[in-house]
Amino acid sequence: MYAWIWRHIPFKQPQLKALVSLVLIGAIGALLWFKVFPAVEPILPFDDGQIETGDGTPATGDNEVVSPGPSTIPSVQPSR
Repeated sequence: MYAWIWRHIPFKQPQLKALVSLVLIGAIGALLWFKVFPAVEPILPFDDGQIETGDGTPATGDNEVVSPGPSTIPSVQPSR
């Protein structure tokens, strides 16, 4: 696919082809970022990012957030 795109860019110099490629990548990225992703976001199964307390109620400034407990990452002792 990328070779097909590279062959169909209308310039002969590699520098101009690279510039056109960067502009094309930027335009596709902007299209995805500003049009496609916001349009499909409502149907994606992501959590809304709400932090909850241990009993399932939303955390506010008055509630204390329950920590998940001690870290499960083992500590590494430096060798001497």
